[in-house]
Order: sequence, then C-alpha cells, then structure tokens
Amino acid sequence: FLLLSTIFSGYIAFKERKAGEMTVAFLNIGQGDSIFIESPSGNQVLIDGGPDRGVLREISKVMPFYDRSIDLVVATHPDADHIGGLVDVLERYKVGLFMEPGTEAETGLYKELETRVEKLSSSQKIKKIEARQGMTIDLGEGAFLEILFPVLDPDGMETNASSIVARLVYGESEFLLTGDSPLNIEEYLVDSGVNLDSDVLKAGHHGSKTSTGERFLKKVDPEYAVISAGKNNKYGHPHQEVLDILDKNNVKTLNTADYGRMIFKTDGVNLIRLD
Repeated sequence: FLLLSTIFSGYIAFKERKAGEMTVAFLNIGQGDSIFIESPSGNQVLIDGGPDRGVLREISKVMPFYDRSIDLVVATHPDADHIGGLVDVLERYKVGLFMEPGTEAETGLYKELETRVEKLSSSQKIKKIEARQGMTIDLGEGAFLEILFPVLDPDGMETNASSIVARLVYGESEFLLTGDSPLNIEEYLVDSGVNLDSDVLKAGHHGSKTSTGERFLKKVDPEYAVISAGKNNKYGHPHQEVLDILDKNNVKTLNTADYGRMIFKTDGVNLIRLD
C-alpha cells in the first residue's frame, strides 16, 4: 500500500509539473488513423480509433492505467480504418461525448458502432452530436477544437469527402486534423477563407495523392506533416507525389510506419516533438 501510494503521489506531482502543456499523440495503429489529445486542463480527446482493437494498446501508452474515461471521441467518417477500434473504446472507457459527421455506411462495423452509441445515448451515458462548421469545443485553459467541415448535412456524400476537418488550437500552436478529406474539400476550405494556418498537418488519407494539394498546403503552411500509414501497406501510401510536394515546401514529414507513435507537446508557445 505504501509503495502504491508513493507511486501514485509521484505521478500526481509529475502531472502538476506538466500543468499548462497540451499533448497530441499520433498513435501507431497501422493502416488507419487515431489521434489522442490531452489538453492543459486534463480533458482528453480521441479522434478515430484505427482499424481494430489494437488502439487500446496504444491508448494505454499515453493514458495512466487507472484512467478509464475519455471526454470526447470523434469518428471523422465511417470507414473501417478510422472506426474499427471505437466499439472496443466505448466498451472499455466511459465516454462523455461522441461526435460524427452524420454520414451513414452499410458496413456491419458501422452498424455495430452506431448501435453501441445509440444504446449508450438512450441511457444518457453518452451524448451524441454531429459536427458542423462553426462549432468550437472548449478543452479548457485556452485550448479548443474548432470544426471546419462538414458545413451542412453530408448525408449521401462519399465517406472520405464527408470527413470531419478540425483545427486544434492552444496559444500559438495549431494542429490541422483532416481525416481522409480529399482535394476538392481542401480547395473548398481554401476558398472559404477559414483560418487553416497550423504548425502540424495530419496529411489527409494517409498520404494518398487524393489529398494534400499544393495550394492547400501553402495555406496551412505547416512545419510538420504527419502521415498515419501501415508499413508496406497495399495502397502504396504515402504516394511519392505527396512526399515531393511536402519536400518542395520544406515540410518535415513524419510517417507512423517509420517512426511509430509520435508525440508533440506544447505550452502554447513552444512546440516540441518527443523522440
């Protein structure tokens, strides 16, 4: 008991020393997307859950073992490589808010997730909302997540095109998180005049040539681009065209297939990537 008390007290002291920092972790879940955020106030967000329950292993590496709650889970769109692990997340963790774009899919995996969310929602254990441009989620202590897309009900849209695009902001540090959003949506965002400027870009669609157009990239003007892709994946992600555009624009490109889990920390002024 004394040993456990000492360990726990040490952890709390560590957390206190890190107060005022935001953590953004791009999880190593193979061919798919999953991003964990902990705001300076301690609020936690999971954006997408990768292709399978392997996301639980990754979450355990960035959350303390005794923590069994996540404030917000976002499913950017209903493709399997983004929602595959979310049913397991909802079973293992108490989730306060579940956000999705409102696009339906005919897959068994999507229907299983929706059934789980509706069951939790009907018992008031979770609140479900659909993302729309203009929404801002206050994560505490000045950190917030702003929704840039979808603009209207995306029902009937192709799933990638309906992806939730969100910009995470804390002080002078910004992360643009794009799901699998394709080139035409990137062009729409540029033309719409919304603020895209960000230090870190989560490259759309795992580095596919269907995303990360040069006009869009120039508008974002990131220092880093993170590509979430599986090693030797059958799609050939990331595509060389995208890597060439990133290199041409002097963007440091980081691929989970090469680097594994990648963690950024910021105090709102300084942004560092942990090795």
